[in-house]
Amino acid sequence: MLRGSCHCGAVKFEFRENPEWLTECNCSACRRYGTVWAHGSPRNVSIEKAPDATFTYIWGDKMIAFHTCKTCGNTTHWSDLDEDYDRMAVNTRLVPIEDVKGIPIRHFDGADTGQFLD
Repeated sequence: MLRGSCHCGAVKFEFRENPEWLTECNCSACRRYGTVWAHGSPRNVSIEKAPDATFTYIWGDKMIAFHTCKTCGNTTHWSDLDEDYDRMAVNTRLVPIEDVKGIPIRHFDGADTGQFLD
């Protein structure tokens, strides 16, 4: 299980899967956010926050919404806008480093090919 929170603690999450790898994406949003994602099923993720604690940013093909804390500005997770799609991701840069340090990071080419680069 991975637990994390934004800098101010207004948004907390639990990721109840053991990811085989983490993903660093080079798309224009992820590159700017500086995120490293753990992807999983929304059924295995808990997000604890007040209803108005985050704002969402939806861009491009309008498939996912990035959630960012309104107070400290950390991007905490993304959710899929299609409820039938069983994926979401949490930002593992917000998890204590000792909890993720042994998990390999794969590089995803979200800017061009839509494929992993390794």
